[in-house]
Amino acid sequence: MESSGFYESHIPLKPPRDNKSINDKKKKTSLICQQATMENNLVLHFCWSLLLYVAWWILLLVAEMIQEGSSSVSSSPLHLFSMMSLSPGLGSPYPWPREMRSEDRGLFLIHLLIACANHVAAGNVENANIGLEYISNLASPDGDTMQRIAAYFMEALADRMLKGWPGLHKALNSTKITSVTEEILVQKLFFEFCPFLKLAYVITNQAILEAMEGEKVVHIIDLHSFEPAQWISLLQALSERREGPPHIIITGIHEQKEVLEQMARRLNLEAEKLDIPFQFNPIVSRLENLDFKSLRVKSGEAVAISSVLQLHSLLALDDEMLQPNSPSVNKSPNTVHFRRVLQMNPHTLGDFLDKDVINKCSASPDSESSSPLSSPTPPKMASFLNAISGLSPKLMVVTEQESNHNGFSLMERILEALNFYAALFDGLESTAPRALIERQKIEKMLFGEEIKNIISCEGLDRKKRHEKLDKWSPRLELAGFGKVALSYGVMLQARRLLQSYNYDGYKIKVENGCFIICWQDQPLFSASAWRFRN
Repeated sequence: MESSGFYESHIPLKPPRDNKSINDKKKKTSLICQQATMENNLVLHFCWSLLLYVAWWILLLVAEMIQEGSSSVSSSPLHLFSMMSLSPGLGSPYPWPREMRSEDRGLFLIHLLIACANHVAAGNVENANIGLEYISNLASPDGDTMQRIAAYFMEALADRMLKGWPGLHKALNSTKITSVTEEILVQKLFFEFCPFLKLAYVITNQAILEAMEGEKVVHIIDLHSFEPAQWISLLQALSERREGPPHIIITGIHEQKEVLEQMARRLNLEAEKLDIPFQFNPIVSRLENLDFKSLRVKSGEAVAISSVLQLHSLLALDDEMLQPNSPSVNKSPNTVHFRRVLQMNPHTLGDFLDKDVINKCSASPDSESSSPLSSPTPPKMASFLNAISGLSPKLMVVTEQESNHNGFSLMERILEALNFYAALFDGLESTAPRALIERQKIEKMLFGEEIKNIISCEGLDRKKRHEKLDKWSPRLELAGFGKVALSYGVMLQARRLLQSYNYDGYKIKVENGCFIICWQDQPLFSASAWRFRN
């Protein structure tokens, strides 16, 4: 017993357990494990990205060697894609692309779209078909932003290919019904969900209001009259003038009689409420067929002209008169596109694309059209602008897309369109949920049809010949117009509109007295004011 007591008194005892200390150690261990896991994931992701990019470089080098030394169709990059598995499985040497992160999948889609577009432009049907098959497994009209864009570009490229077989193309489109009601509806949805038309109307109205101060008879000519809200707002503003409202005449031009009848009803009703002298003059006509005598402009009237996204359509009429002036084709037209895109570090969808790529792009061999800007103002456009200047307008406000979709080559147009519509789709993503049916209608019936027209059509059928302000300015100046700087008051009205509708992400920049409407930093539309120089 004594020895037992001795050992008990001299053996050092374990300190009592400190639960708090133990918990702290556990937490620290857990944090270290989590950090290690995150680092491992980052390393794995980096390795996978590096592997993917190396694979792409190998494909590019193989493609370049083949194009320089052989014309074999079976050895193209898209033929190499065909050896990959199109369905998920352990046997596939590449991870299934749908499991990629959204940004990685978007970049992958751009690679495929550009490669496929090059083959469509070159008439390589087999390779283009392989590319479209791959894109169709990734694209989706109700997926993320890049998937949605890819779906409509894929459709446009396929439509262009089908036109190589006119009978097949006509047969597949023979029962297609174009509803005027739906076209008007989608324009109204675009007005409602996107800020661009609202901004164009506010800028136009405020500029007219300032220019027409003190005028007794104001005659407004609307080159595309379909939205009564624009002119109702102006009627209300003019009715509040200190010196009293002027006599207001609005001449509305539209190819659909029903649209003009609705405009007349709404505007006449508003004028009666405001008790102001008003007259609506409807003209049922396409812009290219407009008879200027029907405008009935009289001496003493102060004329203002509103052109919202209309002038570019007239460029198609001069297409047949222009001689093609395409530069020679590079031996490897897709190499530059791929290399530039691979070097990018994308943050937003617009960052996937580099504007400089377009400047480096060579002309596609199929391009038959020539940009009207390579020569003086084309005859039809010059004739139309001269007729407008003949009315001696006190003000003309022009809103156009701030992008060049009227380039020499198919590849130029595709790359510009990717940049432009990426920003449009991104902006729509910020204002409308993905599943919203109205959003899907805007994307399919408006954006999708524009993309198809830019890519699939040539000659007179290609109406969407958007061009930048620096191309429109010389034309208007040659027709006798001088630029009028839009005022600070106009800018205030435009910015208030963006704030009141919570259009976050949209910006207005001022360049040489004109407004550039942007999504983030991507220019989308320009608004400029002009006056006839006596």
